[in-house]
Amino acid sequence: MNSRLLTASRSRNMLTLTAALAAACVLSTGVVWAQAPAAAGSSASSKVGVISIRQAIVTTAEGKVASAELQSQFASRQNEIENLNKQISDLQQRLTSSTGKLSQEEEARLRQQGQRLAQRLDRMNTEYQEDVNAAQADVIDRIGRKMVDVLDRYARENGYAVVLDSSAQSTPILYASTQIDVTQDIVRLYDQAYPVKAGATAPAKPAAKPAPAASQPPAAKP
Repeated sequence: MNSRLLTASRSRNMLTLTAALAAACVLSTGVVWAQAPAAAGSSASSKVGVISIRQAIVTTAEGKVASAELQSQFASRQNEIENLNKQISDLQQRLTSSTGKLSQEEEARLRQQGQRLAQRLDRMNTEYQEDVNAAQADVIDRIGRKMVDVLDRYARENGYAVVLDSSAQSTPILYASTQIDVTQDIVRLYDQAYPVKAGATAPAKPAAKPAPAASQPPAAKP
């Protein structure tokens, strides 16, 4: 019984992690760009700026569109994971409520079925996370490279000697005045340099339609 509880608990924790990852979308790897802006601005000025690269990427119009597209792209797979997790939970509940009422053969069969479903859920979660991470990395690379160019130009034109990334763990900042935060300026300049075409967010809603395909009849209730 304890092993069944442990397996189901692990599955739910993994599902929570993947759901959070999907919601975060392009937030997870913003640290990649933490070091590049520091070299921007070679003037003799002593001006220092601060930017949250993570916030800047997801705040741009392109970042918002990419976030919506990723959520739509992985919606059906997330629903499949949720449905499979529910099957495991229902099966565990049946075993718990039927303690002493089932034959040994029936209980063994249900336990084996639960183990197979749990193994399948682990594989689905692993593949899901790998694919989400890869998709996020593509978004970060696409937006991040262009944002570094925008930041470099902004720093040079405004006499910044250093611009630090407040969202990078490798750049601990204990205090920074909001007056030196250039995040919103960079977002504004990025949107001007790389405007999103009108209607670019439209595909996000239709892309979520495959989700109902995951609502197949549960196979976990024998």
